[in-house]
Amino acid sequence: MEPDVCSAKGCREPAVWQLLWNNPKLHTPDRRKTWLACTDHRESLEAFLGARGFLKETVPHEQV
Repeated sequence: MEPDVCSAKGCREPAVWQLLWNNPKLHTPDRRKTWLACTDHRESLEAFLGARGFLKETVPHEQV
């Protein structure tokens, strides 16, 4: 089974983090969407979501 990979465009590194977010204009407050991030892209993806007020939480990603 292939590992889950980072959501950053063009990145194929294994995911280490889950960035939990929602767009309050589209989603109910309790809904969480997930982007996966490798260590190198965690900060840039958090900054992208955070600048829009979408980022709710970052947690470690456990491969299933």
